[in-house]
Amino acid sequence: MKIVRTTYLSLGSNQGQKLNTLQNTVDLISKKIGHVKKVSSVYKTKSWGFDGGDFFNICIEVSTNLNPEKLIETILHIENILGRERSDSQNYQDRNIDIDILLFDDDIIFYNHLKVPHPKMLERKFVMVPLTEIAPNIIHPIAKKTILICLQNCNDTNDIEKIEAKITLPISLVDKYNYIAIEGNIGSGKTSLAKKIGDDFNAKLVLERFADNPFLPKFYKDKERYAFPLEMSFLADRYHQLTEDLAQFDLFKNFIVSDYFIFKSLIFAQITLSKEEYNLYRKMFDIMYKEISKPDVYVYLYQNTDRLIENIKKRGRDYEQNIQPDYLDKIHKGYLNFIKTKEHLNTLIIDVTELDFVNNDTDYQLILKQILEY
Repeated sequence: MKIVRTTYLSLGSNQGQKLNTLQNTVDLISKKIGHVKKVSSVYKTKSWGFDGGDFFNICIEVSTNLNPEKLIETILHIENILGRERSDSQNYQDRNIDIDILLFDDDIIFYNHLKVPHPKMLERKFVMVPLTEIAPNIIHPIAKKTILICLQNCNDTNDIEKIEAKITLPISLVDKYNYIAIEGNIGSGKTSLAKKIGDDFNAKLVLERFADNPFLPKFYKDKERYAFPLEMSFLADRYHQLTEDLAQFDLFKNFIVSDYFIFKSLIFAQITLSKEEYNLYRKMFDIMYKEISKPDVYVYLYQNTDRLIENIKKRGRDYEQNIQPDYLDKIHKGYLNFIKTKEHLNTLIIDVTELDFVNNDTDYQLILKQILEY
């Protein structure tokens, strides 16, 4: 899991559709930087340091796993997306969007052109008023005083007016869900997606421990002999992991992402076990299933068989290289039958055959959008 830090940003606009620009900026920050946790009211002020149109200003609190260098790089990218035109002039001027890093945890940073805390923030009421609204008790790491006290000591005499219009706080996966289970066939990318979501949203990750199962390599060499001990060991391990790991988390306060759901045990067992073995296995499964917390959304990643075979070859696990297409087809049909019969699960099927959500951020954001809007 990546380290998640808290940063406070100041956003301002004095050109065009200023409210729309601020809303679009907050939405992009939510997608590209991190979870926007707080948004201040909108404040109108005269242009500061030059003769120009009135500014609309806000401050936001963001949780991000970006380091300061990547953060400023991403901010500049967002400004470019929104049409910010920069000049070589050192003077203040009109701009459709301006994003400044005010604070980054309690760090003091001097890196190239990046200075944090922002060296002029304590002099600007249009920064300090909205920042005090959302973070009055945060300590300024240089002044060693709370933001509220810093505002009271601010000598800026310019007028500042709170307007009625509001910027909407973007809804993220963290706000909507407590527990997401991501499933899919062998090689579908479920673990990669779970890890990316875990990193980006500071989720508690529950990852299947399949690599530790001693029966798995033996099963791929002799399926008939090792099917039952393999499926029983998987079931026991999944039950133990889910009951132990989920019990440690508050399902109403933590955001949890797993790369499997215990029902996959039944799907694989249907394929690999004889009728007599499966009936015995099902009795054990039904007892355990009642005790497992159910996810808020069950995401099934679909990839066609050719793409699955390609992915399996790429990741290079020796014991997987002899997996046959018909075996993958049976697994997929098992998942579809399960999904059809379990109407109580909030199931979302996403076709990721043509997507590269690991290396392509656009594809990744498309998946997040589908999960969020489902």
